[in-house]
Amino acid sequence: MESQLPVLVLLLSCLILISQSAKAAPNPSPTPIKAVNLGGWLVTEGWITPNLFDEIPVNKDLLDGTQIQLKSVTKNNYLSANNGGGSAILASQSSASGWETFNLWRITETTFQFRVFNWQFLGLDDQDNLVATSTSSSDSDSSHTFEIVRNDDDPNRIRIRAPNGSFLEVKPEGLVTADYSEDTNWGDDDPSIFLLTNVRQLQGEFQVTNGYGPDKAPSAMMNHWNNFIVEDDFKFMSENGLNAVRIPVGWWIRFDQNPPHPFVGGSLQALDNAFSWAEEYNVKVIINLQAAPGSQNVWDHSGTRDGTQSWGKTDDTIKETVVVIDFLTSRYANRSGLYAIELLNEPLAPGVTLDRLEKYYKAGYDTVRKYSDVYVIMSNRLSIRNPTELIQFASGFSGSVIDVHYYNLFSTLFEDMTVQQNIDYVKKYRAYTIKSLTVPNGPLIFIGEWVDEMDVSDASKDDYQRFGVAQLEVYGKATFGWSYWTLKNVEIHWSLEWMIKNEYITL
Repeated sequence: MESQLPVLVLLLSCLILISQSAKAAPNPSPTPIKAVNLGGWLVTEGWITPNLFDEIPVNKDLLDGTQIQLKSVTKNNYLSANNGGGSAILASQSSASGWETFNLWRITETTFQFRVFNWQFLGLDDQDNLVATSTSSSDSDSSHTFEIVRNDDDPNRIRIRAPNGSFLEVKPEGLVTADYSEDTNWGDDDPSIFLLTNVRQLQGEFQVTNGYGPDKAPSAMMNHWNNFIVEDDFKFMSENGLNAVRIPVGWWIRFDQNPPHPFVGGSLQALDNAFSWAEEYNVKVIINLQAAPGSQNVWDHSGTRDGTQSWGKTDDTIKETVVVIDFLTSRYANRSGLYAIELLNEPLAPGVTLDRLEKYYKAGYDTVRKYSDVYVIMSNRLSIRNPTELIQFASGFSGSVIDVHYYNLFSTLFEDMTVQQNIDYVKKYRAYTIKSLTVPNGPLIFIGEWVDEMDVSDASKDDYQRFGVAQLEVYGKATFGWSYWTLKNVEIHWSLEWMIKNEYITL
């Protein structure tokens, strides 16, 4: 027996090494998943759940990131930041474009800060002239905070109280100064009256929580998290051919009950619930970092305050994002439902450079591997011509997946297409692209977002059924699988629940 001990020790050591090796290398050929996104749940998107914004009490059309234009009634010209900022603001333009558009920071229900095209903040110079020269501000900076006073009969007719306590007025030569009194008749002869045009709104997590304010936001968000997605939704998925779920989360989730202003705690408990429900109904979970520190794109779902994209411009934002991945992976690594971690959703080029993205993806991948052998998903950059740009890079990481998003929307390419042309485009171009992405010993391919919607105004139920079948056929060839955007949505074709219940899509 003693002579056999070295052999047994060697055998045991080999088994341990094999076990460790298996942990470091996920199945290179998994059965492709059929998943759905839980969009609009733990990261707010107002177009998915517009009713979430209904109870914001005051100025709910003037949330953070709202783009406005201001026209002087006496000059009949728009306020303009010459050269996009860096000098005085003048009422000098008969039509409005970028230099005449201001992005709001909502400080209170009635006070705001204004950013111009080149992102400087409005303020006053030593002569109380309105200028845009400051490149930084904070919510507590009263020198850049203005009050919007709206007319009771016409809320788009406004006055603006400056930090010095006086109202802005437009001088005959077009100069804008802060020296007008309280008195007004709201008439067209009053140089302190402006016509407000709301150009564009953001409706993301920052907007809804800051809109409600610290007293009302916690209950509003908790009510949303507890009711928008519930256990029965996971039962519905499992009974209708879905075996996975992609759950978008925001970076603030790692702070649990005490996230930075204006975010509120509670979404982590909702994610915990999702794991329990998923495991109960044998549904795999993909955690998708939808919103990264600094915002990796300019849209509502990145958690941006005003459309600024600063993720990846410094090493700090990358390091902060890796901390989020560390938190999420370490928390759920031992949960049987965890199937994959998506390191970042829809980074937008050219603001996010390839070098910075690859640097982050390597750090994020290594962080996941500290805790788990789950798949690690790397999202392609948007606004690039080469969908294969990450293939060679990702091939160096076992268990890596490339995420591409396919919509026959959001481009002039699809505006005049017929239903059949949309179907042919999917069957030919999309199929070819997926094939080109699938290389020997390369990363798996994941269609992380798609929808049975077209830019065709008169499409019938049969048209949508045929378009859906074409996409399912083509995207079913993706080696990692696909995920529909999204489970629930007021826009019916974007709601997979509605599409299944009404027999538009059958899995």
